[in-house]
Amino acid sequence: MSKQINTYSKPSNLRITDLRLTDIEGAPKHCTLLKLYTNQDIVGYGELRDASSRTYALILKSRVVGENPCNVDKIFRRIKQFGGHSRQAAGVCAIEIALWDLAGKAYGVPVYQLLGGRFRDKIRMYCDTDLEFPHTGQDMGKALQERIDRGFHFLKMDLGINLLIHEPGTLSAPSGVIEAMEMASPKSLSHQKGSVDKSSQRGMAYEIFNTAHPFTGIRITEKGLGLLEQYVADVRSVVGYEIPLAIDHFGHVGVNDAIRFARRMEKYNLAWIEDLVPWQYTDQYVKLSQCTTTPICTGEDIYLEQNFRPLLESHAVSIIHPDILTSGGVLETKKIGDLAQDHGIAMAIHHAASPVSCLAAVHCAAATENFIVMEHHSADVSWWDDIVTGIRKPIVQNGFINLPESPGLGIEATNDSVLEEHLHPDHPDLWGRTEEWNDEWANDRLWS
Repeated sequence: MSKQINTYSKPSNLRITDLRLTDIEGAPKHCTLLKLYTNQDIVGYGELRDASSRTYALILKSRVVGENPCNVDKIFRRIKQFGGHSRQAAGVCAIEIALWDLAGKAYGVPVYQLLGGRFRDKIRMYCDTDLEFPHTGQDMGKALQERIDRGFHFLKMDLGINLLIHEPGTLSAPSGVIEAMEMASPKSLSHQKGSVDKSSQRGMAYEIFNTAHPFTGIRITEKGLGLLEQYVADVRSVVGYEIPLAIDHFGHVGVNDAIRFARRMEKYNLAWIEDLVPWQYTDQYVKLSQCTTTPICTGEDIYLEQNFRPLLESHAVSIIHPDILTSGGVLETKKIGDLAQDHGIAMAIHHAASPVSCLAAVHCAAATENFIVMEHHSADVSWWDDIVTGIRKPIVQNGFINLPESPGLGIEATNDSVLEEHLHPDHPDLWGRTEEWNDEWANDRLWS
C-alpha cells in the first residue's frame, strides 16, 4: 500500500539549509527574489518588496537556517521583530512566503488549504495604469479602455498634483516648493538633457516627497480642483461609469484639501481614493471619511495586524489595502482581512511585483472572505509570466487569476534563463552565495 502513496517529503525532518537572493529589474520594478533551500531538495520561493535592501533578508539567514520551515508561525514570531513599516518589512515577508511554499510542498497541498480552505476559485485583479507626462484625461481614458478590451473588469489610475505643477494658478505653496517640484517632475527632467545628475534628482525628490502631507504647505486652488475634476470627467467619458475605477498617488497636500478633492469626486462613482494622507494619522482619516461619500483606502505600507487596528476600529477607511510584502506575509494579511471583516470593512490587496509574491497573495485572497480585488501592475511586462514555471499561463486571464491547485504557491521553480536576461546591474549574480551571513548573531530576546 505504501508504494501507492505520493510522498513529497518527510515534513518532521525537513530543515532549512541555505538562503539566496536574485535581483531583477523591470517586472515591473526592481524585484528581489528569495530562495530557501532544504535538506530534502525542496525549495521555497519568496520575494522582497520593490526597492528594498536585500540586507533585510540576509540578516535573518542565521536565524532560520536549521529550522523546520513547516513551523511557519513559530519562525515568523522569531523574526517579525526585525521588520518595520513599508520596505523595512521586506525580509520578514519574503521569508514568511517562502516558508508557506515549503510547507505546502512538504505536505503536498496548496497554501490556501493550509490557511483553512478557500472562499473562491479565482481572484479578481484590478489593472493599474500610469502614463508618462504630459497627457490628458482623454489619453488616460483610452489607455484604460485598452485594459477593458483585454478583459480587466476593475481599473486604477494615478491622479494627483503632478498634473498641476506646470499649470499656473493651480497650486499655492511656500516659496521655492513649487519651483523644486517643477525641477524634480518627470516632465522637467526629461527636458533638461543631462544638466541635472542623478544625485541632484534624488536630492530634490527627497526634499519634496519625503515631507509628510500636513507639513508641505501645498494647497490646491479652485482652478486646480477644476482641472483635476475635468480630467476624471474625461476619463469617465471614455470608459463609462459602470466599471470600478480607483485613484492613487494624489500628492502631499493636507487633509482639508484632500476633503475638497474627495467631495469633487463623488459624482464620478470611484471605487476608492488611495493614500490621501499618511496612514499613521488615524484621526485625519476619520475626518476625511466622515466628510465624503467617496470610499477612502490605505494600508500598503503598514506592517502587522496590530497596526491596522486603529484605522479599522475607528472606521477611518472603507477599504483596507495591505501589501503581502509589507504586511507581514500570507498569514498576517489574512488576519488583517479577518479583522477588517469584523468591522464591516472590505480588503483589497496591493501588489506590484513578480509572479512569486503575486501567487502568495492569490492564496491569501482565496482564503479571506471579505477580499474584493487585487492589484496587477505588470500588464505591460511581456516576460512577466515567464519568470516562473509550473503554472498555467497566461497567469492573468480575462482579469482573473485561477487559484493554483499544485503544492505550495503553485509554481515549480523560477525560470533562471529568463532571470539572467533581466538581472539588476547592481546585483549581477544569479542566486549568489551568502555564506558571509551564516553566523550573524545577536541576543534577539525582547525581555529581560
